[in-house]
Amino acid sequence: MQNLHPPRAVRPSRKAAATATQVIEEIRPGQSMELLKELHILTREGRLNQDTRRKLKQVYHLYQFIAPLLEEVSANDRSFTLADHGAGKSYLGFILYDLFFNVAHHGQKAAGHVYGIETRAELVEKSRMLAAHLGFARMSFLNLSVQQATASADLPPTMDIVTALHACDTATDDAIAFGLAKRARHMVLVPCCQAEVAGVLKRNKVFSSAKTPLAELWRHPLHAREFGSQITNVLRCLQLEASGYQVTVTELVGWEHSMKNELILASRAATPNPAKERAAQERLRQVLAELGLDELTARFALHEKQSLTTSPANFIN
Repeated sequence: MQNLHPPRAVRPSRKAAATATQVIEEIRPGQSMELLKELHILTREGRLNQDTRRKLKQVYHLYQFIAPLLEEVSANDRSFTLADHGAGKSYLGFILYDLFFNVAHHGQKAAGHVYGIETRAELVEKSRMLAAHLGFARMSFLNLSVQQATASADLPPTMDIVTALHACDTATDDAIAFGLAKRARHMVLVPCCQAEVAGVLKRNKVFSSAKTPLAELWRHPLHAREFGSQITNVLRCLQLEASGYQVTVTELVGWEHSMKNELILASRAATPNPAKERAAQERLRQVLAELGLDELTARFALHEKQSLTTSPANFIN
């Protein structure tokens, strides 16, 4: 017997409804869905899983810190420059570009350029192809080391903003060195996996134990790793302050999302304060000496030729 009743509409499952709501809540209006799929943050069906949600949350949160800096350096129709060091697959650079040009300034006049600097040639080529495919004309990707990038004619002589997201071990120091050489107005740094200082602490453990009871802080390997990571960032902050920057340290996101959670924000002071810079340099020297890290002086200490106060023209008001 033929069924004369029309089929009932199939209601979406709670899981499907939650996914649809999730995409609407997570993705900003006007943001490129194609970009997020190409970066594998969204699946081809437009869904977001738990791992990629965490990654997206971190980049969004970091953008909240960078956006005011972008607005500042692009004020009065000025064309800004931003270099992302250790760019990797350029998650940060692409999403930052999309949120600033295509969302925040959609249909408005906004000028600037985003440079992704990465040592792995295959990642640089993929980023170039993706930028061309999406029409992100104000992006460039360079296969350079920090030393090469500092002297490269493909980059401007000065830089407004330098970023480094989860730059492993000494890559954060490379980004700082690049920022100092380029007289960056702002640096936004999220360090990761810092092992160099911990290694020096371990090698000098016997000497340090005889010199100071503070060596108990790094006597055990686990403590050496954690303390080494902590003191590395302290030294970086002192280095930046000695170079004429005002430094703020805060959390990137909640600890439940990432253990690599420290965010260092450095902004070059409009008015030089030589006394404050000398005090930070002396404090840096004292910390290195107290912890038996003298062999790292060349990495962290400020040399005279690097000092931003030697030329008032280095400061951009």
